Amino acid sequence: MSIEILVPTLPESVSDAQLLSWHKKQGEFVQRDENLVDLETDKVVLEVPAIESGILAKVLKEDGSTVTSGEVLAIIEPAETSVESSEQSQTTQKPGTTGAAESHEHTDIPLSPAVRRLIFENNINPEDVTGTGKNGRITKTDVLEYIQQHTEKQQTEPPKPTQVLASATTETPTLAPGVRPEQRVPMTRLRAKVAERLLQAQQNAAMLTTFNEVNMQQVIDLRNQYKDRFLKKHDVKLGFMSFFVKASIEALKRYPVVNASIDGNDIIYHGYYDIGIAVSTPRGLIVPVIRDADQLDFAGIEKTIAEYGQKSRDGSLSYDDLSGGTFTITNGGIFGSMLSTPILNPPQCAILGMHAIKERPVVENGEIVIHPIMYLALSYDHRLIDGRDAVQFLVTIKECLESPAHLLLNI
Repeated sequence: MSIEILVPTLPESVSDAQLLSWHKKQGEFVQRDENLVDLETDKVVLEVPAIESGILAKVLKEDGSTVTSGEVLAIIEPAETSVESSEQSQTTQKPGTTGAAESHEHTDIPLSPAVRRLIFENNINPEDVTGTGKNGRITKTDVLEYIQQHTEKQQTEPPKPTQVLASATTETPTLAPGVRPEQRVPMTRLRAKVAERLLQAQQNAAMLTTFNEVNMQQVIDLRNQYKDRFLKKHDVKLGFMSFFVKASIEALKRYPVVNASIDGNDIIYHGYYDIGIAVSTPRGLIVPVIRDADQLDFAGIEKTIAEYGQKSRDGSLSYDDLSGGTFTITNGGIFGSMLSTPILNPPQCAILGMHAIKERPVVENGEIVIHPIMYLALSYDHRLIDGRDAVQFLVTIKECLESPAHLLLNI
């Protein structure tokens, strides 16, 4: 019985998805739970796995197609059905015909279901395999050894001249003088969504930015002193981001308006602290959210950030990972940014920008000394947050970082 591969159910906020690329071609064998195709939405890339092993009999949607929840993407013929139909077609094949079916030609050699499936999947002629079982019966081990020997033989064989010529012809051709190439590619859905939200933030909010600088010496010393013990105990590295998350939460508690959002003519004050961490990926900017960050310790924050980092690299972030958030932190310093103006992440009303740590001369007790300094930037919606609150909010973060005892002793 044929199996339909459907578009998974999309959240209410997402109307459709775009088919990025198929990982399997029509006619190929697929394993159960193997990723067949990637679907891109406004936020994440969804993987659509095979729900059963078999042959990808028919692909109904091509790359670049726009699909909705429940649409049929492809048809899979289950493994047992595929093997039987293949054997039937081979037994009725006319003499003199050629093709891949010749390697599965009907034979009187008795084969177990597992061996038959393995032979079919790897396109092996059973007559080429030497059976070591009782009465010369082919075992699964015999087939696996045959595959290994065949693979090793291919690896040790020198490349054919045609292969060398083919690889040589794939080199990028030298452009003639005066040629000015251009390439037009469609904007990805995620990039388009990011662009839409950035324009929305600039057009619909009275956005201002206030700046300050923070001496990172105390945080750096504390981190260097305990990072090895922290790693050994919690199995995660102690980074700077957990300090900034903790400092931001302390500032948000003191100035709840920065943790609020605007909905029409109403102000929504959030009694929880869901901190978004902006992450740059090859596909674009995404903001996974640390839920109830105020209830996590340093280790919990670092583990959550590390988990999101791995998910972003694997492309396995879910809608729940990216939805919501009451305040966002973005770190342009990892790319070398010295100073920038972060843009709001609607419907949030504030975002904190971190930057590169650089040693700079500063005046301390009437003397010039060198300290590791980071510039901080807080962009905020002036419709809701007054300049006084924004400045004092950023000063609170500065105080917490320059004296980490505030965070550890909750004072």
